[in-house]
Amino acid sequence: MSRYTALLFAAACGLAVANIYYAQPLLDALSSEFGIAPSSVGIVITVTQICYASGLLLLVPLGDLLNRRRLIPGLMLLSVLALVAVGTAPTGTVLLIGLAAVGLLAVVTQVLVAFAAALAAPVERGRTIGLVISGVVIGILLARTFAGVWTDLAGWRSVYLVSAALTLVMAGVLFRVLPHEERERPPLSYLQLLRSVCGLFVQERILRVRAVLALLIFAAFSILWTSLVLPLSSPPLSLSHTAIGAFGLAGAAGALAASRAGRLADRGQGQRTTGVSLTLLLASWLPIGYTEHSLLALIVGILLLDLAVQAVHVTNQSMIYNVRPEARSRLTAGYMVFYSIGSAAGSIASTRVYAYAGWNGVCWLGAAVSASALSFWALTRRSRAVWPTSLGDDS
Repeated sequence: MSRYTALLFAAACGLAVANIYYAQPLLDALSSEFGIAPSSVGIVITVTQICYASGLLLLVPLGDLLNRRRLIPGLMLLSVLALVAVGTAPTGTVLLIGLAAVGLLAVVTQVLVAFAAALAAPVERGRTIGLVISGVVIGILLARTFAGVWTDLAGWRSVYLVSAALTLVMAGVLFRVLPHEERERPPLSYLQLLRSVCGLFVQERILRVRAVLALLIFAAFSILWTSLVLPLSSPPLSLSHTAIGAFGLAGAAGALAASRAGRLADRGQGQRTTGVSLTLLLASWLPIGYTEHSLLALIVGILLLDLAVQAVHVTNQSMIYNVRPEARSRLTAGYMVFYSIGSAAGSIASTRVYAYAGWNGVCWLGAAVSASALSFWALTRRSRAVWPTSLGDDS
């Protein structure tokens, strides 16, 4: 897999996954326009994440069964229609339906990640996955910057309409660039394919453990990024959407710094990387807690949190892809369902906690979830059976 192709995959992943995060810095605008109570506006994110989880189960496994050169552009073209529906939504009901479709179809990101893993040589698979997933995380974080700038320039609807145009262009580029596939496909029906995802959880303990870690780290990630707009847009800070979105740049820098995690996984350092990263994740909530007093402290906390989440995420996927090469799309689907559940739970919990306990309550919630992730890793690490020696890890 050439570096150019890997970078294209990263860009496509970032563009696709950004679609489900544009709403986070716009929660105040959506609440005002559609009459959604501030304590309940997190449902906008939760609906998108629940449908994203559904897409992981219903659509991503198709990557093991169908021609991905056609599947990927096809999903992106359907995303264009969903984005246009959101950008022109006349009511809150239409908005939620459109966002549900956006979430469902954004799983093309994970089809691309699994395809990249299949195309990469074994000795550089971790590095390639790290590069492509960096595109995913950068897309998630720059979605806030993009949404903030376009909202201040032309209103929140322009965010989704511009994204629809970019997605249409990317679908055409991918159809021309994606390689033709020549591989044996499993002799399974669609229902058998879906059932086999559950079978992988039964058979592969490393998948179960790493999926739980994904749930916890992305719950912490979502706790920060969903609720961050609330203190930043309120007095005494009262920042603009552009300024709030700019904090995504700090997160993107942290994500880029974590791209080395894939190379460390290739060298058998996945366990050590996980432990250090989860410790940083827990520590990040201390400076984040000073957000209302120091924006510099917030930037430091964002850098640490996004570095930690990205490093664990890359390590997780690098390790599980070595288990069953013929089922990478299904492994991705099973793993990412837990990611989506964590993101959805973090989104709804953070806005509710903020309504009752303010920013300090949100930070205590994030720290508790991060401590749970570190404790879970420490407990499972003691069981050598969790980490097959064939993965070459340092356990």
